[in-house]
Amino acid sequence: MVSGHWITRLGSWPPRWFLGSEPKFAKPSAIPEGVALCATAKLVSDPNNQLPPEGAVAPAGWQSQTRGPGLTGRSIRTFFAIFLVAACAHLSCAAGQNEAKKQAQISVSGPAQACKPVYLTIDTGHMEVAPLMADILNKHQVKVTFFVANERTKTGDGSLGAYWAAWWKARAAEGHEFASHTLDHMYWRADVAAAGAAPAQFSMRATAGPRAGQDLVLSAGQYCEEIGKASARLQEITGKVPLPLFRAPGGKTSAQLLAAAKACGYAHVGWSPAGFLGDELASDKFPNALLLKKALQNIRSGDILLAHLGIWSRQDPWAPAVLEPLITGLQSRGFCFQTLREHPDYRAWIQGVRPFPVGLQPAAAAK
Repeated sequence: MVSGHWITRLGSWPPRWFLGSEPKFAKPSAIPEGVALCATAKLVSDPNNQLPPEGAVAPAGWQSQTRGPGLTGRSIRTFFAIFLVAACAHLSCAAGQNEAKKQAQISVSGPAQACKPVYLTIDTGHMEVAPLMADILNKHQVKVTFFVANERTKTGDGSLGAYWAAWWKARAAEGHEFASHTLDHMYWRADVAAAGAAPAQFSMRATAGPRAGQDLVLSAGQYCEEIGKASARLQEITGKVPLPLFRAPGGKTSAQLLAAAKACGYAHVGWSPAGFLGDELASDKFPNALLLKKALQNIRSGDILLAHLGIWSRQDPWAPAVLEPLITGLQSRGFCFQTLREHPDYRAWIQGVRPFPVGLQPAAAAK
């Protein structure tokens, strides 16, 4: 065995003879990490790569001149090199085990638990801000669900017209989802009393299209056609099957109206109280800064959020001024954005057995 307390005989640590004539690790910043340090240790080890047998007395030329027989510089360098290699191997193994443990934890938790989901939905509007909003969504890799009607636009022939068709097709290619907002942006006003067992009818007002401003009475079947026409147009211009969902303009519905829509294959989607983002409100009373602050304070996991592709009456546009800081603010708080296809309240309806959605082509109506 090596005699004497060999480390105490070395003086300063690490000794200059171990580092060579010029210290190789004189500055901490020059010390390689992990394996690099192990590889360097081999450079200063004993060229014969041998140690005396255990219990042997070192040759006279190797004996210490300060504390009796022992190993001198060359052998100690070999011993220290072996020590470093072993230490590095231990650290490498430990690092591998830690990484494996992290991966196992990720696997167990799964992607569904990695964030707090919210569901941003965007209704059609005058479309002037649509390109800017699309750029922000794409920049932050946010997928939304668009509810689409053929509304009047500042540019082009309506939000479902030929002018905007390429814009919708590009959104489909990015992975967004689509659903009906009724073709002529049809507001429900009241159920119309029917005599005896007559089918339900509804008092409606169209706010877009050739019937804009007209008060109408629609049967359940006619209202289903109104929902289905928007879905059919979306399918035509995007090549993507819209979700079997719809949103009544203004969120105005009745129990009879919802039952009629479900009977023809469409479930209604509203929004969460905190999800009303306020872009329809007057900007002098509800400035953008106030709306952003309120949203970031109140939105919770699972909320359905509502915004528009432009509001005619708002003087200071909500988008894109609020949209980007809202997205980044929610993401920094651990939220993530998903489409309604992933929403637990609608997943079963979308994937399950339900009436065939009116307006869609049977061959393309995949679940």
